[in-house]
This record gives sequence, C-alpha cells and structure tokens, in this order.
Amino acid sequence: MNNYLTISYKNTFLLVASIAVFITSTQSCSTSKKTTSESPKPGSIQQESVLNNISEQNTKTKEQSVAADKHKQVSGSVNVDSLLAEMSLKEKIGQLFFIRAYGNYQSNDSDTYQQLLRHVQEYQIGGLVFFSGSIYGQTVLTNKLQRASKIPLWITQDMEYGAAMRVEGTTRFVHAMGVAATQNPEYAYWKGKITAQEAKALGVQQIFAPVMDVNNNPKNPVINVRSFSSNPDVVAEYGNKFIEGVQSEGVIPTAKHFPGHGDTDIDSHLSLPVINYDFARLDTLELVPFRSAINNGVNSIMSAHISFPKISPDSALPATMDATVLNRILRDSLQFDGVVVSDGLDMHGISSNFSPGEAVVKALKAGVDLMLLSPDELTALREIEQAVNSGKITEKRIDHSVRKLLKWKKQQGLFEDKEIDIDSLSANINTRNNRLIAEEISRKSLTLLKNDRDILPIRASEYPKVMVVSVSDGKSGYTGSSFVSRLRDYHPDVSSYLLDQRTSKEDKQEMVKEAQKSDLIIIGSFIYVKSGQKVQLNNEQLPFLKKLIRNKPSVLTAFGNPYVVQDLSDTDVQLLAWSANGNQVKSTVPALFGGSAISGKLPINIPGLYSIGHGIELPQTALRYDEPEVAGLSRDSLRNINHIMNEAIFDSTFPGGVVTVVKDGTIAYQKGFGYETYKKLNPIKEDAVYDLASLTKVTATTAAVMKLVEEGKIDLKDKIGKYIPAFSEGEKKDITIRNFLLHNSGLPPFRIYVDSLKSEKKIIEAIKNEPLTYKTGTDYRYSDLGFILLGEIIEQVSGKPLDRYLRETFYYPLGMSSTFFNPRKMGSYFVDRIPPTEIDTVFRDTTIHAEVHDERSYYLNGVAGHAGLFSSGRDLAIFCQMLLNDGWYAGRQYLDGSTIEQFTKRQGKHSNRGYGFDRKSGKNSTAGSLTSEKTFGHLGFTGTSYWIDPEENLAIIILTNRTYPYRSYGKNISNIRAEVANAVMSSIIE
Repeated sequence: MNNYLTISYKNTFLLVASIAVFITSTQSCSTSKKTTSESPKPGSIQQESVLNNISEQNTKTKEQSVAADKHKQVSGSVNVDSLLAEMSLKEKIGQLFFIRAYGNYQSNDSDTYQQLLRHVQEYQIGGLVFFSGSIYGQTVLTNKLQRASKIPLWITQDMEYGAAMRVEGTTRFVHAMGVAATQNPEYAYWKGKITAQEAKALGVQQIFAPVMDVNNNPKNPVINVRSFSSNPDVVAEYGNKFIEGVQSEGVIPTAKHFPGHGDTDIDSHLSLPVINYDFARLDTLELVPFRSAINNGVNSIMSAHISFPKISPDSALPATMDATVLNRILRDSLQFDGVVVSDGLDMHGISSNFSPGEAVVKALKAGVDLMLLSPDELTALREIEQAVNSGKITEKRIDHSVRKLLKWKKQQGLFEDKEIDIDSLSANINTRNNRLIAEEISRKSLTLLKNDRDILPIRASEYPKVMVVSVSDGKSGYTGSSFVSRLRDYHPDVSSYLLDQRTSKEDKQEMVKEAQKSDLIIIGSFIYVKSGQKVQLNNEQLPFLKKLIRNKPSVLTAFGNPYVVQDLSDTDVQLLAWSANGNQVKSTVPALFGGSAISGKLPINIPGLYSIGHGIELPQTALRYDEPEVAGLSRDSLRNINHIMNEAIFDSTFPGGVVTVVKDGTIAYQKGFGYETYKKLNPIKEDAVYDLASLTKVTATTAAVMKLVEEGKIDLKDKIGKYIPAFSEGEKKDITIRNFLLHNSGLPPFRIYVDSLKSEKKIIEAIKNEPLTYKTGTDYRYSDLGFILLGEIIEQVSGKPLDRYLRETFYYPLGMSSTFFNPRKMGSYFVDRIPPTEIDTVFRDTTIHAEVHDERSYYLNGVAGHAGLFSSGRDLAIFCQMLLNDGWYAGRQYLDGSTIEQFTKRQGKHSNRGYGFDRKSGKNSTAGSLTSEKTFGHLGFTGTSYWIDPEENLAIIILTNRTYPYRSYGKNISNIRAEVANAVMSSIIE
C-alpha cells in the first residue's frame, strides 16, 4: 500500500528530444541543505521526476545528435584573416552592428522588411537581435535575410526564460529565481539545454542569457526574478549550469550584465543608474558569478549601462564605455578573452547622454566588440568611419572585434550552410518532452513562505465560498483569467474580481460586499518586472487589499515580484510562483489544493520577514490532472484504450463510456468515448455521470462500515440480530456483519420482489424474512440482500439517512461534487450529464434516466446499500486515491490505513474477496492479467468498474451504460474491462 506522495528524485535524468546526454541530479544548493533521509509525511503521494519517465523512443544518442549537427560544426574553407583583409572599412564597421528585427510575417514590399534588407545589403551589418515574433515568421525572415547577406548574419536573441521570452509557441520556463528555488542546479542545466536546442532550431547562434546579476536590492526595478538569487554563490552555481546546458547544444550563452546590475533601484532603460561601491565590494559580491562563469569557459559577456564612480575616474561613463571596467577588471583582472557585447545602445542610460557614433566609439575604446541596437545605425556608421579617418580610433581596433565575430561565424558553419531547415522545426521546438521538463521545474519552484491556520491544502468543505482578487498594474482586463479558470476546476464556488487600473469605485464596493460573504480570499498578485514600471502595489491598491482581507482567511499567491509579501505581510498564506506564464498557473493551482508537493526554498532575503533558505514543505496529498509521462506511463501505449473502447462501441457492447486512469497521484488519462445512446446525438464528455450500480456496495456501504468500525460503533463480529430482531433466532442468529460483507450469509443472491412489492417498508420486511438457501459461512454466493440490510444498519447506527451520512462523512469533504443518490434533485444541469441506462418495458415502462436502474433500489426511494449511487470518473478517482493513500486525502484522514488493508486483503474462505471489496482472481479476472495479486475493486451491473493496484499505485476506472437499450446488451463487457486494464498496465514505463 503506497502511504506517501512525496516526489522522489532518481539520480539519472533521461534525455529528451534531441537532448542526448545522461547527467547526474543533485539535490543540494547553497540556499538550503535539504535532507532526504526524513520519512515522508502520512498522506503524501510518491512521484518520480518526469525526466525518469520520458520514453527512450523519443531520444537520440549523443552520437546521433552530434552526427545530425555535424554539418554546422565543421569549419568552412573560408580563411578569416584573408576575408578580413579583403573587406573595406565600411564593411568591417557594418559587422559591429546588430539591429532590431521582429519575427512576424512581413511582405517583401513592406517598409520594415525593405529597411532590414537595406541594412543587410548596403551596410552589411553583422547580425540581428530578434524581438517578438512567431516560429515560422522568424525563421522564414531569417532565411530571406541570410540569402540576401554577403557575409552570413549572426542571429541573436534574449532567451532568459526560454525561447518563449521572444518567440510565441516555444517552450517557456520559470524565471531564474524560480529555478534556484527548486534547490536543484540540474534544472538550470536543462533549462539552458532546451532553450539552446530551440534557439538552434530557430537559427539563433547566440542567446543573451543567463542573468548573472546578484539581486541583493529588493527595490531593483529591472532585475528582480531575472536573477537566480541574492547570494552570489547561488547565482554562480545556477548560472554556470545554465551556461553548460546552452553550450552543450553548440549555442553561445552570454553572461549579463557586467559587472553587476543587482544593487540598483533605477532602471537603466530609463536613465543611468549609479552604484557607489569600490572594487573590494564588487570583488566579494557582484563579480563572484562572473568570475566563476569565466573560469568555467563562458565565451560572451554583456556589459551594463551603469556608472561606478568609485572605480572609474569618469563618473559619467557607464560600464559599457568604461575601460576601467571592461579592460582593467574584465580583461586584465578576470582574464576574460571572449566577446563583449553591449546592452542595448538605445537605452536611455546611453542614448540620452551620447550621440549614436560617440557611444560606439567610446564602447569600442572601452573593450566592447559587438554593438546592439544603436538608435541610429546609419549615423553611427558614418561617425565611426570619420573617427577612424581622423585617428580617434584605429582600424586595427575594429579588426580585432570583427575577427572574433567572423571566427564565430566560421565555427558555426555559416559560410557553408546559413539557412534554417523549416521542415525540422516541429521536431525540435516546444516538443512534449520539453514542455514536461519545463512544467516539472515550475512545480518544483513553488515556495511556501507562510501557512497560518493550516489553510493549505484548501478544502471546499472548510472554505465553501472562495473569492479571488487578481491584482495587476495593467488595464487589459484579462489578468488572472487562467488562474481563476483553473481554481474552478478544483473548487465548486469561486467568485472572481480584477483590481487594476480600470477598477472603479463601484467595482471596489462590490468586492467589499463579496468579501463579507466569502470564507476565503485568494489574492493573485500579477505585479512583475516590466521596464519603466514599479514592481510594488500602488498607493490605491495596497490599502484597499488590506481592508478587504481584514478578519478573513487569506491566501497571497505572487505570480511575479516576490517582495510583494512585504506589502501584504498579514495574509495567512504566502506562496511564491515567480512568474505568470501558463506553466506556473497550471502548477500553482493544484498545489493550493494539495495536488502538488510544495518544496521550494527562498533564494533571496525578504527584509524583515524571511531569510534565504526559508520555505515550508507540504507533501502532495490530492490528485491533479497531468500528462501520462509524469506518472510514468507511455502515451502511445495508452492509445490502445482508444481502440478498445471504440471497437466495443462499434460492436454495441455499450453506446459510450469514460475511462479514467490514476497513477502516482495524477489523473494521467481520462477520455470520453461514444455517445449517450445509439442514436449518436449527445457525445460522452469526460465529466459524464453514470449509475454505479453495485459499485455502491464499496463506494458507499463498505466505506461507511469501515468508518463505523473505526469509531467503535460497529464490530465485524456483531450479530445482525443486534440490529435486526428477525435475525436474532433460528438459522439466522449467527449471521454477522462479516458474513454480509463476504457474501456468505446464506441469503439468496437475488429476489425480484418488485413484481409485487413496491414500497420500501414491504421490501425491507421481505428481505428480513427471507429464508436462507445454504448454511451461513459454508459457501460464497454474491448477494444484494445482505448489503441492502447493511444500509439499514448504517442508518440505525449513525442516526442519519444513508445518503446524508455518506455525503457528510466522505463525499463532500473529499470534494466529490458529482456523487449523489437520486441525482434528479441536483437539477437539470447535473441530469444532463447522465446517460440513460435502459428502456424498461417491464416494471416502469419508461427510459431509465437519472434515476437508479436497479428496481429494488428504485422502490427503496433510490437510496440502498447495494445500488443507487451515481458518480463521475473524477470523483471515483478521488475515492480510489484516498484508499491508495492509506485513507488520507488533501491533508485530512478519512480512514485508517490498517482498516483499508484489512478490508481489501483476502478474507473469504470460499472466495478471494475482501470485506465488501472484490479482488483479482486469476488471469481471467476483469482486472486483466497484468495487475498484481493485491488488486482490489468491484464491478457494477450497468457496465461500471474500478480496479485498484496498490503495488503500482494505480486505479483503472471504467464507466459505461452497457445495459442500454436493454440489459441483454453488453455481454462482452468483462473482456473489455480486462483489455483496458492490460492496456494500462502495459503502458507503465519500466
């Protein structure tokens, strides 16, 4: 029995897509020394890293990867020195410049394309800096411009959090600070490797990442989560791993922003920041990551537009133009001999103080090699040419930088093959494996700083009404929409409001009223780093939010600036999610409800509140939806289920159904098939609700008995006569609760009754008076009658109707929001999700829809111990996971693990059954031939079943209406159950 749900790392990571190197995972980092010897907490779910579960069929060996890229790595026949000697001064100067380009569709006669073409052909620029665009838009444009260029273009791009920083549709990663929060430096390696893999596919030879700045100033308006940490050693460790990952794909990484942009509260995009520290301070803090990167072989560094008056003799000069910084410190002291690129020369820290040409001349003199984003390339080109002719700068100095660039171009094979293979893009960009790794890093980055009142994991039974306020500094009107949408997947009552620049006084008044009615307020903070904007809550938002949460349980989830917790320090829960991309939202919401473990540690200090290394760990205790590979299942193998179910529908085994697979704490597969009826009008959706028939015996009656046994209110040895006087004498006097659960009481398997008895009282009385058909305990004969009486006993002992007792004890607190007896009372929306079970021509003369199929349960008012419960695949997945998890779910214990073990192991002398539960019996079992011998579950007459294999931490749930239109249909259901089970078991990745 799997007691725990904490994720365990293995020490080898499986390579994905074109990634072909096996590496060793480490679990420690400088932020916190996490021990792995502690026992997992009760109620937690075990999961492996997705990197261990990705199929080898999707990988290449290292040799294959190298061979595939060999043509780009072989040096061409071009002699760099000869080429340089043939170039005119103007051509050389052009090579220094990198201009802005957008990777969207551009017609040949568009002004933007013609301007790019002119820069390439007339000025012979060295390369491009791509900004926003699309995959195909950027690659097509790159090819066109490469064909037009005399000397191949060097393509560069900002990719701090993956190619998705600029290119729509590529893989997006959490920001650097979130990666450091995982405490696993290998994640930085994979982030770098996948980013470079996609960059290479896009035709990008150099990326401007990683950020090696130490974010030791909480008020920094431009670095923030772009930095790995406020600890220079952590920045060095994770930055070097990122660089290593990038270089493994043959792409050039760029460490930025030298000598450090972390300790400033001014945005260099807007003006020139000044850092008043001497070299001794820089040497022990800001320079630490850069020195480490240089020692580890980084071959490009980007300069910062920041002034260092205590180092430089000219306090007006930014580092980009300061020879003291770039030559004396970077070249001489740190021994860097690679390529220095400027930060954007169009940033106001430069452009508001220097002319385009003057900026480049000064940068060249200081030691910069490549000039990015001049605000006026034409003017700059002419001014540099004049500077050479007038002796202000030598042609030899220009040759020095151009030679470096030409060597890079030769090394990358651009002189032989400079075009992108468009057909290869779909095989290398945003692949499933890349996304899975990015999502795992997202989950691992979540950092819980505070959990007062033990609010997490959130349970709807404790907080029935949730109010969400998404806070933004923008005015789009869409902020937080995906956050709210996912919250509603986990909670049935979520109201949503947006607090941004558009919020009116009336909107705020409505929020205050809603807050008073709510049980829990969740604040989603979407305040994040954007050039030219503050990273804190504004003076109107902050007091309003403080008022809103006063005297209310509250959760703050920061999708961006982590320092926002300083503003809202009174919130009960503080969870850092680091960024607002889709992966982070997808990872964060399940974690709020216990669906993901939370294990991140703070890689920064938050003054007055938390120190570096702080973080509260919570285990995964609830289900979440996730990809098959995350659970160690092969997606391709699972597709066999589709074939099995579709063939069964074609053969009229049933008109439709839903299959749900639970593995390692995730719903790894769920799919609806077919239609509600053979008229094929209403397709089955994944949330369809089915009549469970005899699954009621275990999902309701047996569960209730287990609980009452634990509470000492029922004993398995209790004589039935203790509760039902008709069983206190004669041949029935020795029948016990145990006998009813094992189906060996002697009662007959079945009696119609309803052909003459049509009231609850008369049917129950008839069962009580039913004579035995064999001596108690001497045989096994499956019987509904004993379970009907067990339902009566449960009501007697609990003092509540059976449905109410189960709803209050299990279904409502578990979040099983689609599990009910008599579902018609839930309204038309719920009824519309229920397929019909039969056209009854005998007793009710109608189509049985949204009322129990079993005739005896129907005349027992729809609530009985043997049948009557309706539920969905999701709800049954929750129930199965609770059983797998030793009775725990979402931080609450419903049953004791020893009770579950007792009821699910073999207890019968004449059968393999447990108490209430059926168990796998031989290779011909409907549980299939591949499940373990410990597998337990039950079947339902209407075509429902679930089988739980504790050895594999797995449950297979099948819901169908095989009795439609008549119960004579669906004879092949047993084979279908077994085939689906075998398909699931065959999909497990060893």
